[in-house]
Amino acid sequence: MAGTIYKKPILFAVVVTVVVLIGTIVMMVYPMLTPQMHPKLQNLKPYTALQLAGRDVYQEEGCFYCHTQTVRPLKAEVMRYGEYSKAGEFAYDQPFLWGSKRTGPDLARIGGKYTDKWHYKHFNDPRKLFQGSNMPSYGWLADHPVNPKEVEARMKALGFPYTKEDTDVLADKTKLDALVAYMQAIGTAVPRKPKPPMIAKGDTNPLATDPNAIAEGKKIYEMNCAACHGVDAKGDIGPELTDKEWVYVMESVGDDTVFFMIADGTKKDQEFEGRKAKGGMPSWGEFFGKKKIWSPFRI
Repeated sequence: MAGTIYKKPILFAVVVTVVVLIGTIVMMVYPMLTPQMHPKLQNLKPYTALQLAGRDVYQEEGCFYCHTQTVRPLKAEVMRYGEYSKAGEFAYDQPFLWGSKRTGPDLARIGGKYTDKWHYKHFNDPRKLFQGSNMPSYGWLADHPVNPKEVEARMKALGFPYTKEDTDVLADKTKLDALVAYMQAIGTAVPRKPKPPMIAKGDTNPLATDPNAIAEGKKIYEMNCAACHGVDAKGDIGPELTDKEWVYVMESVGDDTVFFMIADGTKKDQEFEGRKAKGGMPSWGEFFGKKKIWSPFRI
């Protein structure tokens, strides 16, 4: 019997096709229909109407051509961008916007890293925050209002829970507002793991009086900090640095606290010497390293 089927090519082709289809269904199609193949992280929430509108703008403008939204489980990527991506993060992403090319940096952990004000400034003129950036300006999006009816139609198509109040908030929103809201939602379902401290609590600046370190600190400030705190350190997106106010209290803090704020950034309601921060400053520890953070900038 086994030898007979080989002499009948049409029958053999049909049998092989049926066997391959059965194997495909068992190994690929059926598992895709099971709940364990569609996990959702505990902290994952459906996009709000404004965030979903921003996601549409992200697609319309082709942002995924230059930016990825996935961190591979490689040491170099995790060190640069943060915790590697989990399947359960993308349950509400239809379609996925992982991208494949990094002309610009990965955005998988951009949510909450910067303030809204930072994003508005960045979209208006990327080169004010990153010298030499080849990203186009998107300030013109502020002149284009969001269409609530279109957003509502997409929410229905994706099966997102919504109410009239949810879509009513779009009445006076622009596409730029929506894009910023979407930026703040990306990657927030994965809690950020605390990093081991780079210095010990109570440490003082060993380079405080080193003239070479002071000169280096000025260059570091001009290239990386002036965009948020102002060229003269009088404040802009970030607070003023020329006065004695630290974390909204008119009193200095220790060298170690300043180091921690620069190295780890600040989060909403995070405490520094009994004072609560509003958050919005990104971490610079991995980028600068200990010596550059200690390099003081005399104003």
